[in-house]
Amino acid sequence: MLVLPNWAEIALRVAAIVVVALVAYVAVRAATRISGRHLLERRARLRSGEAAPPAELERRIGTLQGLAERIAAIVIVVIATLTVLDLFEINIGPAVAGLGVVGIAVGLGAQTLIKDWLAGIFVVIENQYSEGDVVRIAGVEGVVEEFSLRRTVLRDLDGTVHSVPNGTIMVASNTTRLWSPLEVELGLPAEADAAAATAIVNRVGEELRADADWGPRILAAPRATHTSREESGTTLHVSGQVRSLEAAAVRAELLERVTTALEAADVRLTGS
Repeated sequence: MLVLPNWAEIALRVAAIVVVALVAYVAVRAATRISGRHLLERRARLRSGEAAPPAELERRIGTLQGLAERIAAIVIVVIATLTVLDLFEINIGPAVAGLGVVGIAVGLGAQTLIKDWLAGIFVVIENQYSEGDVVRIAGVEGVVEEFSLRRTVLRDLDGTVHSVPNGTIMVASNTTRLWSPLEVELGLPAEADAAAATAIVNRVGEELRADADWGPRILAAPRATHTSREESGTTLHVSGQVRSLEAAAVRAELLERVTTALEAADVRLTGS
């Protein structure tokens, strides 16, 4: 039987520990991605019609995977380091006790940080909102410009940037979740035929919904839902549903097409 020098035996054991640590890290990384994808896709299936786009799903999986990888890396490195120290017959008892004390101190001092992280994890898992959504959280309303597990960065209508710790969010109101309402008011002169104008608007809305370029952005074709009459004229109220953050673009295209169609019928809008 081959007898190795003491240093060679220790080197082999250290190498084995390193290999085991790497294998464990890779296994945790793969398991996290698979389980995270399964969890998020399952929640998407349970919420009929609310499946996240592939790019959004990948972003959420990446966020959860990054957190799990960081935690796993810290745990694996600490365990591997203590094991290697034990090979060199270094008493690791005080080190383990010290880590326990440090862990308690960090836990007490970082309660708010941990609370923010936990809240951020549930925002990702439950898909409460994502970058680009218009939300109202912690008394602030604006567009989500940046999201991490610790904080959410919003920009309001005035252009002010707000950084909101996720742990302070009690209620999250998402005004652009998967779809946005499309509301347009069209002013007609008093002498205009409101019924004919309504038919034209509805026809243009259906054409826009059937358009190859604009159709995918529209969930419900814009239609004139009701009218309000005043001495100065008639107002057509048009409503529809579009995908998140597409309302402005669809509204501009609809107004352009409606204006052209009404002018072809000798009807000019008094305002929009």
